[in-house]
Amino acid sequence: MTDILEELAWRGLLAQHTDLDALRAELSAGPVALYCGFDPTAPSLHIGNLVQILTIRRLQDAGHRPFALVGGATGLIGDPKMTGERTLNAPDVVGGWVERIREQIAPLLRFDGPNAATMVNNLDWTAGMSAIDFLRDVGKHYRLGTMLAKDTVARRLHSDQGISFTEFSYQILQGMDYLELFRRHGVRLQTGGNDQWGNLLSGVELVRRVEGVGVHALTTPLITKADGTKFGKTESGTVWLDPVMTTPYAFYQFWLNADDADVVRYLKVFTFRTRDEIAALEQAVAERPAAREAQRALAHDVTSLVHGAQAADAVVAASQALFGRGALDALDASTLGAAVAELPTAHGKPGDPLVDLFAATGVVASKAAARRAIAEGGASVNNVRVPGEDATLAPQDLLHGRWAVLRRGKRTLAVVDTLADGSTV
Repeated sequence: MTDILEELAWRGLLAQHTDLDALRAELSAGPVALYCGFDPTAPSLHIGNLVQILTIRRLQDAGHRPFALVGGATGLIGDPKMTGERTLNAPDVVGGWVERIREQIAPLLRFDGPNAATMVNNLDWTAGMSAIDFLRDVGKHYRLGTMLAKDTVARRLHSDQGISFTEFSYQILQGMDYLELFRRHGVRLQTGGNDQWGNLLSGVELVRRVEGVGVHALTTPLITKADGTKFGKTESGTVWLDPVMTTPYAFYQFWLNADDADVVRYLKVFTFRTRDEIAALEQAVAERPAAREAQRALAHDVTSLVHGAQAADAVVAASQALFGRGALDALDASTLGAAVAELPTAHGKPGDPLVDLFAATGVVASKAAARRAIAEGGASVNNVRVPGEDATLAPQDLLHGRWAVLRRGKRTLAVVDTLADGSTV
């Protein structure tokens, strides 16, 4: 056993908690069963959820036994939002999302050994419960005043949208999860994001009222950026764990683009690097910021965790090849397609003058500027210098029969795509 609470605190992963001294004593005495819940309110988890998965993995590495709860029941309701009612998804849709999310969590925990992780679904203990049983056996232990005082509920009650009884009851369903896991598996700790504190306390109080036992809860801070903008969002939208919704290349680039002011904090939260390793990377940020050593370590570590080392290595190869430090034709079609997806794009075909294509992509301001760049030796196609102003796009220039990467200078990139509709391969 290690002092996991001290480790979590050093990594910036302790926010609110019940009796910390009592929890530390229990964690030190032997393996503790713990859980964290994930609701299938979308087809994929996002990188905010990754904080919770890695937190329970750290507890598992310290000798404790994690339960990952994918909420087939609570996902049918949805945790109340500040802004209004959620759209209720069909049961078969939610059921499909449950399976997809289980597959995303599974590689990040260990499911063998003495403290093997367990995956559970709260639909297992709610599906057969009648409304009368729910009200008598669970609802009886909740006090309306406490439920109304919850921040989200209070705000919604005073809004134009109000709140339905369905969403109001969500905190009871989540509290029931803790009670069931305590009874079935001896779970004594629940973790979650700081915005879930009220729901976590709901479970702690329910176990105390029904079983007369004190159990624990702790939350992690919500991750923010130093500049105040929202973490986990890009111009393209949410950064998802699903490789179809956010490609491994785009996922890697998100972490690679971390600001110097954020990267050390992200290394602590999202990687398993040691204190000495992170200290060395922090020093690199201070002394050699242009090298972006910390960002590259962060991006490779997190991409490897979520998508596998092979995918991370392929993304690194693609990034290097785009800027002339590798062979573009060595990249597979899906990796190359993901790498060029965010670049300025123009439609073209073999035989088109390169001067026209450079101008069409916006790599240069005009055809005259394209001619100057070519004449000065500063224009390339697939990292091969354009030989002259009259050069055209050749069939052999098309990577995977589709793309040609244009570059002006060292870092200004664009792509010619021969598929007019921009469809994927």
